[in-house]
Amino acid sequence: MKRLFVTLAVCLHISFLFAQNYPFQNTNLSDDDRLDNLISLMTLEEKIDNLSPRPAGVPRLGVEGTRIVEGLHGLAWSGPANWAVKGEGEAPTTTFPQAYGLAQTWDPDLHEQLAAWEAYETRYLTQNENYKKAGLILLAPNADLGRDIRWGRTEECYGEDAYLASRMTVAYVKGLQGDDPRYWKVASLMKHFLANSNENNRFINSSDFDDRLFREYYSYPFYKGIVEGGSRAFMAAYNKYNGIPCTVHPMLEEIAVKEWGQNGIICTDGGAYTHLVNSHKYYPDFPEAAAACIKSGITMFLDRYRDGVNGALEKGLITEKDIDRSIRGTLRVMLKVGLMDDGSQNPYVKIGIEDTIRPWTKPEARELARKATQKSIVLMKNEGLLPVNKNEIKSIAVIGPSADLVVSDWYAGTPPYTVSVLDGIKNALGEDIIINFAQLNKADSAVNAAKNSDIAIVCVGNHPLGYGLGWGENHVPSDGREEVDRQAISLEQEDLVKLVKAANPNTVLVLVSSFPYAINWSKENIPSILHVTQSSQELGNGVADVLFGDISPAGRLVQTWTASIDQLGPILEYNIRNGKTYLYDKHEPLFAFGHGLSYTTFEYSNLKTSKKSVREDEVIDVLVDVKNTGSMDSDEVIQVYAGFPGSKVEHPEKALKAFKRIHIPAGETKTVTISLDANELRYWDVDQHSFVLEKGEVKLMIGASSADIKLETAIQAK
Repeated sequence: MKRLFVTLAVCLHISFLFAQNYPFQNTNLSDDDRLDNLISLMTLEEKIDNLSPRPAGVPRLGVEGTRIVEGLHGLAWSGPANWAVKGEGEAPTTTFPQAYGLAQTWDPDLHEQLAAWEAYETRYLTQNENYKKAGLILLAPNADLGRDIRWGRTEECYGEDAYLASRMTVAYVKGLQGDDPRYWKVASLMKHFLANSNENNRFINSSDFDDRLFREYYSYPFYKGIVEGGSRAFMAAYNKYNGIPCTVHPMLEEIAVKEWGQNGIICTDGGAYTHLVNSHKYYPDFPEAAAACIKSGITMFLDRYRDGVNGALEKGLITEKDIDRSIRGTLRVMLKVGLMDDGSQNPYVKIGIEDTIRPWTKPEARELARKATQKSIVLMKNEGLLPVNKNEIKSIAVIGPSADLVVSDWYAGTPPYTVSVLDGIKNALGEDIIINFAQLNKADSAVNAAKNSDIAIVCVGNHPLGYGLGWGENHVPSDGREEVDRQAISLEQEDLVKLVKAANPNTVLVLVSSFPYAINWSKENIPSILHVTQSSQELGNGVADVLFGDISPAGRLVQTWTASIDQLGPILEYNIRNGKTYLYDKHEPLFAFGHGLSYTTFEYSNLKTSKKSVREDEVIDVLVDVKNTGSMDSDEVIQVYAGFPGSKVEHPEKALKAFKRIHIPAGETKTVTISLDANELRYWDVDQHSFVLEKGEVKLMIGASSADIKLETAIQAK
């Protein structure tokens, strides 16, 4: 009864506020008119309160506040990074493979579905009466590019290719925000703008490169996330770009706001405002730094900002009008998620109220996580050992430190359950086949397990959380995470793989890792190799589905796997033309960008295009017949690369410009149509300050990876 009276009182209070008919409550007015009115009604203190990562709204006017939460591969509201605030009620959340693994699906449609599910859970945990606010501003996706595999946060990105990353970014933004014409399910806040792909010295280093690389490479996923995906929020990076800290860089206003139409949140990274004074030493004191942030376009501080902002006001470095301009972007995002309305027109306000079944307990959550895991797995090598026929084995060894481990990374939530590789194999085999498990080779336990089994599955990889270690520390040099770049790319645990292989030639390597390794020995000696990323609650079931042939793997690599660390060059080399990524690296890769095998074979033929020439803003269809020539149904990822042989400007030899993942039953041929947007063929003309389609021949290369081109043709750019 008491709860009923409280609920009635709250409803009456809200009704009273909205009965006052402030213009900002009128949904028939434009967003800008509504924001003008609301800001005019706010006190200076209320305005400063809305520069926070927990923007307070205006409670006295009935405008609810919210907060930011993490969500790269599932809502990280209560996870190892302690995103949950004590006393707010904890809950698990559906946890998918790391973002790096989700990119390995090469499936933007699935990516959008996963983001939509995450947004649904976020709304549920914000609005259900059994939980407190989770926050409706999600720090996702990470649109940074993995131009060096030593970057400690490789696990968060979509790989090294700007086009692929842009497609995944757009898909995730759309999934999070939904398709309602007025309201967003949640707000997508991309990070980290710009060129933030090293951890060590990130508070002081400068990422230096020219305007073409800015437009065509580093900023491209952010650009598409805004203009195509519809995101109106991003985080500025810690580092400098060409000598100016990104937190106060003119690009925020001159490019993102004025050119791309970014009119929402631009936030600092955590502590970045303080680093302007203490690390970059770019300003002498905090009032000057706060004033610079606000004048540069920052609308939200992930830092202790109040004293600095008040000091800037007192010194006359900024005015209240500057604060008005700054908070406008944050308030716009709050308007879009429906925090200024009575909810009568918002399709998302009843989530968690009318549908009270906890979403992470639903079968569709488990199915989505399992499907995402299956599709993310890359078969890197196979000499016929996979898939394992359950009817032909009596025993199996499951070995390695990653065999019975599912670990959440720094930006993962707490999954409702986890299935390790060992668990998944047990689920798949039942009780009729002997499973010999050894986590390590203590007292020759791993070797003995392998010797006494028909086949050995050895699971090794990294550990994305440094439990028991200080900030910026890792157990071994090849590990990486936030604040720690990798100092090695060799796999320390490969010694265990060697021992297992010596004991049993039928050895499968399952590499559970957040980034590539130089596994030269394993590539040469291990019959079959799988790669899967960390953290999925369905990790083991997804791996088992592939091991035993319930599905044919079709994931593809999203970074070049380098054979030796000396081929990578300096980690602070941001001019990728100096030998970085598949676009410019001339070394023979261990595994190429786009590489991935399946349990069948495919034959490509009859390549043609819907027209022989193309102009800007046009779309051309690339058509190819793809035949599944094996005995197993499988997906195939058809990749279209472009080259510009007669160009007057510098281009990479080949660059990804389109792709499609498609299912083809055994023995069947499908004519696959892939839409190629002519605008993706443009380059940035520095003199014209615009993207330009250069007239001349465009070579189109179609194949199964950047190193496995099957067919070529040419079109003319007009």
